[in-house]
Amino acid sequence: MHGSHQGVTAGAGVRDADARLMRLATYLSMAVGLSLIGAKFYAWFTTDSLALLSTLIDSALDAGASALNLLAIRQALAPADAEHRFGHGKAEPLAGLAQSTFIAGSSLFLLSEAVHRLFDPQPVSNSGVGIGVMILSIAFTAALVLFQRVVVQRTQSLAISADKLHYTADLLMNISVIASLLIATHFNWPYADPLFAIGISGFLLWGAGAIGWQSYQTLMDHELPETDRQRILEICTSFPDVVATHDLRTRSSGVQMFIQVHLEFDGSQSLDHVHGIADQVEARIMAEYPKADVIIHQDPVKNREV
Repeated sequence: MHGSHQGVTAGAGVRDADARLMRLATYLSMAVGLSLIGAKFYAWFTTDSLALLSTLIDSALDAGASALNLLAIRQALAPADAEHRFGHGKAEPLAGLAQSTFIAGSSLFLLSEAVHRLFDPQPVSNSGVGIGVMILSIAFTAALVLFQRVVVQRTQSLAISADKLHYTADLLMNISVIASLLIATHFNWPYADPLFAIGISGFLLWGAGAIGWQSYQTLMDHELPETDRQRILEICTSFPDVVATHDLRTRSSGVQMFIQVHLEFDGSQSLDHVHGIADQVEARIMAEYPKADVIIHQDPVKNREV
């Protein structure tokens, strides 16, 4: 059993600037997704290209995922309340898990269509329209992905990261579709279209698995990376009065982190003194992890569990 201890708590929400960036990223992704759906539907209807159909499906999923992200981020950014003391951050990984399921399903559908087209190849017509739409898509998508990268680096948002993966895949698809249309048109090889579609479906399945696994780990309160855990312990033990540490527990919930650690002090020191040291440790941790909610317990060394 531990001896009596005093808790020191610090709540850390998302900064207003970060929240605005996250909301703006979802609005832009929705706008880009809806614009690309219209353009790609026209191009697919004109060319009957399976590779174009694959990017149309992906853009539809991107728009749906962006709408889900918009709702999830709005919920995740809501402050903690009496019924949700730890905030609403897990709305983000829940959205990521839903996205991965939708993407996996559409990828399997696309794979089925591509395999069927391999045995019954169809010529691609009006490739110029398809190439023009793909160039437009590349320009819009590249600008969005660059902005999302900045937002992810700033906020570490899982939902925006998942959305960025969608649109990165969309960017690669657009490039591959251009190659598919050129090969099918200029070399009269209709198999390029379904083969590129198979490659795209494989990439989508891989991305869905990555998003799903990361979301699952967050929902299961997976510990922070070992490098972060070691850094937290280094901060704690950098104070001479801290004899040792134990029971470091960490997890993330959306963009927020939760850090809990026990510090051990000489039992002869006053509670007021060790409480002041704990305040300093807390401030140092939050200086490096500003989105963290930190809980520090002080224990006398004589009561330390072995």
